[in-house]
Amino acid sequence: MVLDEHTVAYLDFAGSNAETIAHLRENGRITLMWCAFQGPPNIVRVHGRGEPVFRDDPRFKELLTHFPDIDPTRHGLRAVIVVSAELVRDSCGYAVPHMSYDEDRDLHRKRFAREDDDSLSAYFTKKDHIATSLDGLPGLPLPLPPSTV
Repeated sequence: MVLDEHTVAYLDFAGSNAETIAHLRENGRITLMWCAFQGPPNIVRVHGRGEPVFRDDPRFKELLTHFPDIDPTRHGLRAVIVVSAELVRDSCGYAVPHMSYDEDRDLHRKRFAREDDDSLSAYFTKKDHIATSLDGLPGLPLPLPPSTV
């Protein structure tokens, strides 16, 4: 979601490790990349500084207003990643293949709808590379911070 002319945000959900969160907490650097799989070949990268805004942060509730299609109580939502752009670059996407979008999958929503905060924290505690990254950096705070929503 575009928040202003220099700031974008996206939702961080359960289902993978916490590498992005861990590295943002370490040094704040992030690069986002979009590839055109249809139409003219193009790649756009946003280089900047990012921050994970966790569920107990007072800004969390306001940031969620930018995502009107997301139920803020949806289980599996771990943080909002906020990125301040420092440089935007594009390049050719000549090597990017043509691909078509068929539909969204509903598996993630169905899987994590079964969880509450306690069971989600227990699930994360058992998983590798959630509380710490692959290289030992602090990842997602566990147990999960309580939601401000």
